[in-house]
Order: sequence, then C-alpha cells, then structure tokens
Amino acid sequence: MNPSHKPVNVGRVLSARASTFKPLPMTQALFDSGKGPEPQAGGDEPPQALRGLGDLNDGEQFSGAFVVRERELRQKKNGEDFLKLQLGDKSGSIPAIAWDRVAECFHACSPGAVVVVTGRFAIHPQFGRQIKMASVRAAEPHEYVEEDMAEGPAKSAEQLETELRELLDTLQNPSLRELLDRFFGAENPAWERFRQAPAAKHYHQAYAGGLLEHTLSVAQAVSAAANFFPGIDREIAVTGALLHDIGKTEAYNDDPLAIDMTDAGRLQSEIPLGYYNVRREIEEIEGFDADLAQAVLHIILSHHGQLEHGSPVVPCTREATLVHSMDNLGGKLGSFDRLEKALGDGESWSRFDRGIESAAFFGARAA
Repeated sequence: MNPSHKPVNVGRVLSARASTFKPLPMTQALFDSGKGPEPQAGGDEPPQALRGLGDLNDGEQFSGAFVVRERELRQKKNGEDFLKLQLGDKSGSIPAIAWDRVAECFHACSPGAVVVVTGRFAIHPQFGRQIKMASVRAAEPHEYVEEDMAEGPAKSAEQLETELRELLDTLQNPSLRELLDRFFGAENPAWERFRQAPAAKHYHQAYAGGLLEHTLSVAQAVSAAANFFPGIDREIAVTGALLHDIGKTEAYNDDPLAIDMTDAGRLQSEIPLGYYNVRREIEEIEGFDADLAQAVLHIILSHHGQLEHGSPVVPCTREATLVHSMDNLGGKLGSFDRLEKALGDGESWSRFDRGIESAAFFGARAA
C-alpha cells in the first residue's frame, strides 16, 4: 500500500450550502444542449421523502441522497460549461447532468461528498438510466445512512477470506506458497490493502472489497477448470490467477465512495505495477526456480489477452490462456448483473453494453 494513501471516512459530507438549478423539461435528453421547451405547469415539485436509485421509476420526479462518485466539467458546442456527475448508492451508480449554475454545482459536488439531489429520473433508449438535475445541496447527517452509500460484495469479507484461505491450502509447491504468503499472509499489510481495494473504477466490482471478490472468483474458476484440460499445471495457474490483478492495490485510491486511479495507476497502469511487485518478491525468495517465476510473471503480463487491451504480451502458455479466459468470462457475466439492475419492471432486454458487445436478454422477466 502506498503510504500516501489516506483512507476516507465514508460518512463525510460538505458544509450545508445550497445550490439551486432550473428544472429541466421532461422531453429534454440528458446529453443534449440543455435547451428545450419550458416544463408544463404543475407536477414539478419533487416529493419530500428521499429515494434510492433502486426505487426510481422512469419519468419520476424525485429527491434522493447520493454520493458523488465522479465530477467532470464539460463544454457544450457553444463553449458554455455543463457538469456531468456519477451519483451512486449501494444499488449502483447513475449519470446526472447540470446545465445551469454550473459553478455552484461543481463546488457542492466534490467526489466523495453525500448530496441531496432533486430532479427527474429517466431511462433513455441510447444512454440508459439518467438523472436530469433540478437542484443539489449537501446532505445533512440525518438524511442518509452511511452503509447505504457504498456498494459491496454479495458475500461478507470474512466469508471471502475463508474461501481464499481454503484455496491457498490446496497448493503444495513451497516456493509458490511463500510467494503468495507475501501478499495474502493474514498479518501482512499488503493483505489489508488487498482486502479493501476495488477491482475497477467502473463496471465489475467497482467497490471496496471488489478486488478480493473478483480475484477469488477467477482463481476458483481456474482451479476447477484446470482439472478438465490436460497439460495445465494447476498450481501455476491458480497462483497466477490470485496475483493477476495485484497491481490494482496501487492503481486505485482508498476512497470507497469516489474510486479513482492514483498517479501511479495513470502513469504506469496496473499490469506493470503488478508485474514489478511480484517479480520483486520472487527475487527475494531464495532458490525460486527461474522457469516457475517466468510462468507466473507471464500470466500477470498477459491476462488482458490482447495488446490493445493493455497486455504487454499475449497469452502464450496453457496456464496464461486459462487465466485470461476466466478473467474475461467474469467481466462479461458481471455485465449481465449490472444490466439486470438497470431494467425496468417487465423489461426483458437491456440497452447495448460494451462489455458484452450486445444487449442482454433476460427472458424470465418477460412473463
């Protein structure tokens, strides 16, 4: 863990400073220029009870408490500024746009702040779920529950750790066991960082504990699949699976409410960071076999599968091919989970998703 990382209090809020924005018309798309007909009279006052993302219906005007996960100042074609946010709670995240009084909104919505937003929720045919903001202010402590602001793994951290240690106990090679203990030893500071790190900024397991959840699922899948394909060294494959994303402990920050890349993550990226950390530990283990080291390091360098996806090399061994395949499969299946959360009642098809390069079909929901 980078000593410059400072954990952020999940319950922090900004000082109570209100910033008010003009209501946006119902017919206005989220990513248009912000111009459109005036809203119809009546029905523009949002309900007083605060809502969560999972409770919103298409076309509903609402008020809700959310955490600001991202803040980006952009420009329209005419040069005027507008603000794009990513708001979230434990049920997921959603884009929101402010077209008016942008400077005030920008200052009120620092990443990691909990804010109360009023606006209109819509499901756009191209962009999916979205919020058209009417107003925003800092949330008061009594207006939200800290645990409701951050997503998390489906299983508890304790259960995930138990399963991880059960898998570690199946490995017999002493060099591999020592290498893994340097990252996952219960008393090791590296383990504490790994246990809390996210797996991504967006998409799959983008929350505290996501890296542990993702790594364990890939390693368990690799362990099971290795038994069905001849020629695979299961222990090398499982070790590579457990270490394939270790660079993410340095590539992402420590704030569970506003996940972002660190300077090291942006300048070096997660794969080189992970490769360097694992190679450094290998070189400190006396008598570590050079061929064994090369096999594990190749998995880390190639697990994204293609050069254009960030891998310095492509998978050239059975073990590396297996780890990449399971890692890729986990990401694609995670897209289905994310898309299903965004479906409205009675919908069976999602919007197009880059993760699966298609729309997703959920036939059971059509009935």
